[in-house]
Amino acid sequence: MQKDIHPDYMDTEVSCGCGNSFTTRSTVEKLVVEICSACHPFYTGTMKYVDSAGRVEKFQKKYNWGKRKDTAEDET
Repeated sequence: MQKDIHPDYMDTEVSCGCGNSFTTRSTVEKLVVEICSACHPFYTGTMKYVDSAGRVEKFQKKYNWGKRKDTAEDET
């Protein structure tokens, strides 16, 4: 094996968006992740409901599409 070509393998502090942090080993000093085993629905057993239907209404409200159709019908 060649010398001085391998990265350093060190203790790594991993911090999650939920506030949980733990130590593991890696070649980088610090990792920031969005989701971990403490807050992931598969490991916690809780399901998080995501309201995807609200996105359409938010888009229509942003670009005022709902009112365009109503005003066009009122003028005729």
